[in-house]
Amino acid sequence: MATSGAQPGNKNASKNKVWSDLLRRMVMRDKKQMEALAKALIDKAKEGDVPALKELGDRIEGKIPQAIEGTGDGGAITLKIASRDAGVL
Repeated sequence: MATSGAQPGNKNASKNKVWSDLLRRMVMRDKKQMEALAKALIDKAKEGDVPALKELGDRIEGKIPQAIEGTGDGGAITLKIASRDAGVL
């Protein structure tokens, strides 16, 4: 199994991903099945399905990292989370 890009010492990197591994093995057994799944995703995106469009964008161009900004004011912490889709929240 390939290792994740987690930082050294991150215990989440060693978690067993049974469901992901099983799905990956099953899909990779049959290339036609994988093509059918990709075609179904593309067809949904063509219909205007927003989650399908987002998934295609994330897979083709990669996910855009979210910026997290923190400021302290009298002991309180305010976080602003920026996202490509929603701007600054």
